[in-house]
Amino acid sequence: MNTMVQAIVQAHAPRLAGFPAQPTPSSHDADPVFQAALAACSALGFIATDALCLAHAWQAQTARSGVFDASHWPDAAEDFGLRGRAVGVSFPPCPQRLGLYAVLPDANWIRRMAQAEVPTLQLRFKSSDPVAIQREVEAAVRAVEGTPARLFINDHWHQAMDAGAYGVHLGQDDLTALSDVSIATLRASGLRLGISTHGYAEMLLADRLAPSYVAIGAIFPTTLKAMPTAPQGMARLRDYARLMKSYPLVAIGGISEAQLPEIMATGVGSTAVVRAILQAPEPEVAAARLMRVIKQGAAQTRP
Repeated sequence: MNTMVQAIVQAHAPRLAGFPAQPTPSSHDADPVFQAALAACSALGFIATDALCLAHAWQAQTARSGVFDASHWPDAAEDFGLRGRAVGVSFPPCPQRLGLYAVLPDANWIRRMAQAEVPTLQLRFKSSDPVAIQREVEAAVRAVEGTPARLFINDHWHQAMDAGAYGVHLGQDDLTALSDVSIATLRASGLRLGISTHGYAEMLLADRLAPSYVAIGAIFPTTLKAMPTAPQGMARLRDYARLMKSYPLVAIGGISEAQLPEIMATGVGSTAVVRAILQAPEPEVAAARLMRVIKQGAAQTRP
């Protein structure tokens, strides 16, 4: 088994460098491929839940192909047990390429970026006052009327449903808090659903709901919110994009204009930004530049 562990680590350490080794989680599965992949992925810096997902996938990949291949990083949906949007009850679809995705703090910013023709917007309004939340969500929905902008509401799905928003975006903590009844209500509402993910285990959890899109992050360090995992980096993003290609994908987290070409080259159809617009001297000009770079990158990666 040690030989298999070394083979996996040596094959992938150069591209997955930068993550500290993690303790190997315990498992009752005695299969040598599973155990080797579990130890190797932990050594490559994957947290326990993600290392377990990868180990099961490597085990399935080996059983399917009939041969252990240390050089082939698992990227087949079937080996992870992914259903994808084509199977089961899915949330309403949205475009595979959502383009520039601006995450904004209030309805005034939503109005500005809708008028600047940013195609996808998210209202991330932070308040504990239900009246203020309802007012801001309704104002944001009105702000995109008459424009082609797609408006997602972060967290506040009841208010988004009542106001007639295009969709809602939920984090992993939000999903955990939803009851089966709430999920059924959300699905029946017709809202599009986007879900934040931070690695393999969370992508598999998101897949169970067959959302409208999957957000992957944080790609680079960000100071805007506390992140549950270390920045994922470009190598992991490329792997995630191959695995989750049946979904519209949004890369998010610390992304600047200079990084956009490399981000788009992974095959994701959208990049979410916050500071690149909010902290720009001329936000509308910055948005126009970002949209131009994303459009160029999408044209180069389109089949």
